[in-house]
Amino acid sequence: MQITWYGHSCFLIQNEQTKIIIDPFDERSVGLKRPDATADIVLMSHDHYDHNASNSIDGAHEDHMAHNGGFNSHGIDFLGLDTYHDHELGAKRGHNTMYLFRLDGISICHCGDLGCIPSEEVLKEIAGVDILMIPIGGYYTLELDEVMELIDIVNPSVVIPMHYRIGGLKIDEISDLDPFIRSVSKRTIVNIGKTIDINKDEMPVDKEIWVFDN
Repeated sequence: MQITWYGHSCFLIQNEQTKIIIDPFDERSVGLKRPDATADIVLMSHDHYDHNASNSIDGAHEDHMAHNGGFNSHGIDFLGLDTYHDHELGAKRGHNTMYLFRLDGISICHCGDLGCIPSEEVLKEIAGVDILMIPIGGYYTLELDEVMELIDIVNPSVVIPMHYRIGGLKIDEISDLDPFIRSVSKRTIVNIGKTIDINKDEMPVDKEIWVFDN
């Protein structure tokens, strides 16, 4: 399995059979380069311009916008988990869908624009996931103390930070990576680059933080 980060919350997760893009962004609005990617499946956590630009992705892809509940696409079972984009039960920014699925034996949870700690029901679904992709920039999403709390609750093998300020990004309100790195400094931090190839046997025994470069 291979994971590629295109910046913000957009990832390509693929194996030899299937290409999955999660939360593609609108290039002109976000300020980052359009993902140069082809997909079979596009998952979108919610209908905001920095997460919903399926038209920027090449290929005859099957699109899923905030698709809650269980569903199957291209032979892969997905679970969309209904959560909130804020601390006010969605009254401020709406709902958010977290996606949980397994590819090549590796379980992955993409948190989308998660704005508060999920319900106990959702936490049970994602407990012990192999890879947790979590927004760490704050303001629109979890604050840093909530990020650390969620990581401790879920206890994934790998944490991949996303949705933070990087060069070119036009979303000024969110913070950069540094506060998060200071908070996890006692854990193993691995600088990945843009892409990583992994298999189930290579997953770390002790928790690692994987920092990508778009």
